[in-house]
Amino acid sequence: MLANYLIGLREGLEGALIVTILVAYLVKIARRDLLGRLWTGVGLAVLLALTIGAVLTFGTASLPETAEPAIAGSLSIAATGLVTWMVFWMLRTARDLSGHLRGTIDRSLVGTGVGLVLVAFLAVGREGIETALFIWAAVQSTGETTLPLIGAALGILTAVGLGALIYFGMLKINLARFFTWSGAILIVVAAGVLSYGVHDLQESGILPGEHLLAFDVSAAIPPESWYGTLLKGTLNFSPETTWLSLVAWLVYTGTVLTMFLMTSARNRAGRSIVAPRVDTPAMATIAR
Repeated sequence: MLANYLIGLREGLEGALIVTILVAYLVKIARRDLLGRLWTGVGLAVLLALTIGAVLTFGTASLPETAEPAIAGSLSIAATGLVTWMVFWMLRTARDLSGHLRGTIDRSLVGTGVGLVLVAFLAVGREGIETALFIWAAVQSTGETTLPLIGAALGILTAVGLGALIYFGMLKINLARFFTWSGAILIVVAAGVLSYGVHDLQESGILPGEHLLAFDVSAAIPPESWYGTLLKGTLNFSPETTWLSLVAWLVYTGTVLTMFLMTSARNRAGRSIVAPRVDTPAMATIAR
């Protein structure tokens, strides 16, 4: 539940910040008449995410038992790839996120401004698709449905509340630090999802080594125990781990986490030299 709360909070806060910037800029340029189109795009993006979640849940349930591990493993690896791309995208874009979005809005206002619906749909839809896919992978890996969904929903609700407070200038947080720490934690969580996906592909016969275990600590960490459930729910830890799953976890964590921390350090050095432009309280928070 904790990992899913973090996923919902991280993805939800990114979406909330994007919407906050879009709304703040439209208000700043006196185009409140286009706010309806903005919210239409946001609504369509949310609907798309819910649809994808429903298709993944009910569509895979009807698959043959032999095909389910292959589909689940493939989607888990895809979810890992999306989350990896997302954390690096935020590191690369956060320094001038408001400027990037304002430029996109300016281009979409040409003509009737219908393009603003597409801007909001794509900006929020990306976060929604990533959330739906990653939460589904977490549900598959833990075998539970209720707690992961509750955790993700609470994370998203928290993000919406934070976004509202940021918009009205009632809250200022160090977003650079938040996205650095949450990104590092999500990389560890994603490594567990990747390991689970590799194991599923081994069960389906696509990858070899299903019975070659690197360790089996089921006696010390029973899967049904509270601490076994906690490790499974937060880190996707499996007491029975194959060599291939372990290698995938180690290689992914060592490589991606090192690159992430190095990129974050370079960005902090760059921010100390170049001061960002600030126009509104919401954009001031983004620039931090």
